[in-house]
Amino acid sequence: MAEMAKRRRKYAYGSVPGSNAYEGSAARRLERDTLVRPRPQVRARERAVARPRVQVREAGRVSVFAVVGFAAVALCAVLLMFGYVQLAQISDQVVSLENEITTLKSEEAQLRVQYELAYDLSAIEEAVTADGSMIRPEDSQIVYVDLSAPDSVELFNEESPMTGVMGLVESAKDIFREVVEYFR
Repeated sequence: MAEMAKRRRKYAYGSVPGSNAYEGSAARRLERDTLVRPRPQVRARERAVARPRVQVREAGRVSVFAVVGFAAVALCAVLLMFGYVQLAQISDQVVSLENEITTLKSEEAQLRVQYELAYDLSAIEEAVTADGSMIRPEDSQIVYVDLSAPDSVELFNEESPMTGVMGLVESAKDIFREVVEYFR
């Protein structure tokens, strides 16, 4: 087979005049190399996936303190939720009571107006003064109080407080009397 390839080359390149110039070109050499040597088949690279080896420690025992701690946290969370529920209920009650207060205040204002309109004070005064059961006060009956001075208090005939053992005995007697009067 190698012999046949040599003959073919000789015939193809050597017997034709002027083929020496063509023979030296890079394209021709490339063509000749591909004819002579078959190209190796390229295989896709296979990457080996290597996972790192991790040292795994043995599962330890669960600590009692950890369990108690988690239970305490869970209990606190439940109590907090119940507190929020109670807070929401109380705030609902407050809102409803505030609404009730506003309606009662408006109703009170209406009732006061009705009450004031029900009694005509000038008509009552005329009726009572007409029959003589009530008279207007005279100037000698009117007394004016001057409140421009500051308030002050003066105590007279103040008893001196008892001191010492006698004061203690008297205080105990007063307390005993008040207790006995309370339960009668």
